[in-house]
Amino acid sequence: MADLAKMRNEIKKIVQRDDVKYVIGYEKGTYGWRVSPSFARTPEEVDKFIFSPLCVNNLAVYLVLEEKLPLPKGVEKEKKKIGIVVKGCDSRSVVQLVQEKAISRDDVVILGVPCSGVVDPRKMKEMFGKEIGTVAIEDKGEKYVIVIDGKKREVLKEELVSENCKTCQYQNPVISDILIGDEIKEKKEENYSKVKELEEKSTQERWDYWKEKFEKCIRCYACRNCCPVCNCKKCMAEKTTPVWIRRSVSLSENAGFHIMRSLHTAGRCIGCGSCERVCPMDIPLSKLYKKVEKDVIELFDYRAGLDEEEKPLLSVYSVDDSNEYIL
Repeated sequence: MADLAKMRNEIKKIVQRDDVKYVIGYEKGTYGWRVSPSFARTPEEVDKFIFSPLCVNNLAVYLVLEEKLPLPKGVEKEKKKIGIVVKGCDSRSVVQLVQEKAISRDDVVILGVPCSGVVDPRKMKEMFGKEIGTVAIEDKGEKYVIVIDGKKREVLKEELVSENCKTCQYQNPVISDILIGDEIKEKKEENYSKVKELEEKSTQERWDYWKEKFEKCIRCYACRNCCPVCNCKKCMAEKTTPVWIRRSVSLSENAGFHIMRSLHTAGRCIGCGSCERVCPMDIPLSKLYKKVEKDVIELFDYRAGLDEEEKPLLSVYSVDDSNEYIL
């Protein structure tokens, strides 16, 4: 993990630049292991910034949220750069946004931080309970050293780390202006074991599996709202002319929404796991998007968010593209 003092020092230099509006990072949350996104506009505000395995949020989502400020007539919107702290998966989100021209590369200052994995909040809850005191956590290789209300405890990383992190191949930022910390030796083998388990089932068995999951969905749209690449001005799920998906919470409409979203993020999802992390009904959304990712790689040999100069998958056509999926 990053040297916190060095990270803060670099961010202080950035926020003092005349061409930078603010820097997005992390700060300690209001209780327990919760960490919140933080916005620093002055060097003093940088002192609250932290970085640890508790920093699970993908901050790239804030790059595409509009700041709807009431501007006086004739006053143009301020055009300054935004600084952002990114892990490996977050950096791929930034690359994807640049590819799609959702943001301009010149408008962001990227502070990359190598990441060996973040904790899964659900696993934290199962191990320590819902209500716990002040938490600090440090990555010690194969173990996490956790301090809760001053009491130290060592836990095997395997027991708390996010499942997405276990198969992550891009632990180092793929793009950055400033790299904080030493690069990590990355995993090179792709792991789709859980997807293959589903693929081996019959069509009916697969439908029965997802039917059970989709029936639990309450259509809160938290998965959509936390996703950096799910950033349409008006979501298809909420359009009324025409109505693509009804707003009723039912199996058919829930399935329609999740299938539509999985196809919408095909060749764009970078596997950060934010969608599954925020789901209040514990739907295994990462498994669904991992399946689409696997298909995209096999069909088009394309991996999302790796090269800012590369064209987005669904914006190009080649006569050599596979068409075996056409009935």
